[in-house]
Amino acid sequence: MTPPRSVFLTGILAGIGIVILCGLGAWQLQRLAWKEGLIAMAAERTVMEPVPLPDESDWPSVNYADDEYRPVRLSGRFRHDEEVRVFTSLNDERFSTGGPGYWIVTPLARDDGSTVLVNRGFVPDGRQDAATRLEGQVAGPVTVTGLIRMADPGSAFTPDPDIAGRIWYIRQPDAVAAAYGLERVAPFFVDADAAPNPGGLPLGGTTRMAFRNQHLGYAVTWFGLALALAGVFAVWAVTQSRRPRDPADPNGT
Repeated sequence: MTPPRSVFLTGILAGIGIVILCGLGAWQLQRLAWKEGLIAMAAERTVMEPVPLPDESDWPSVNYADDEYRPVRLSGRFRHDEEVRVFTSLNDERFSTGGPGYWIVTPLARDDGSTVLVNRGFVPDGRQDAATRLEGQVAGPVTVTGLIRMADPGSAFTPDPDIAGRIWYIRQPDAVAAAYGLERVAPFFVDADAAPNPGGLPLGGTTRMAFRNQHLGYAVTWFGLALALAGVFAVWAVTQSRRPRDPADPNGT
């Protein structure tokens, strides 16, 4: 017995839904592999001994795969008048402070004339103005130890920066350099370690090291929904095929 036309039409729609659900499941498995790699990379690299920051001539070869979370040491003078604040939220049980606030990203001018943006750490909302934490505006030569971090990718939902107010929402050294006319700026930034700053702010060492990893659960959910949809359609199609047809409806719709 030929199945009713409605079974074929519904089958096409169900098939499209199953393909979409399986695609979402496969995407979550890809995200799972990426997240597990990120966790392993961070755990391995953050315990390494710091090495000198790569020379400026080597900056173009610095990349995520080889250098993200690599501990480095660099020296220079902070240009506090050029700092920018990057909106964030700190929710980390390692610290007694948290909630909404800002990363303080400050250019570090090196003796060779190049500049590296240093994420000096977190300040809570209300302390983003440098005037509220003058003790932390360290003058003179400094040596910073921290982790190489590549630029934040951002997305279509990332707000535009308030350039005049020096408020940003992602850390992108190239964009910051272009906005404020900084030259010879590294295409990456450095997250400063937990060495205390005078006055306690910015709070260094706040690099996010705990990563949510629920991708396997999401993948199982999507694949489960695909299987459920296939099962429901199969039961419905069998029921429709066995149902007596109306002689006045030769197409069996």
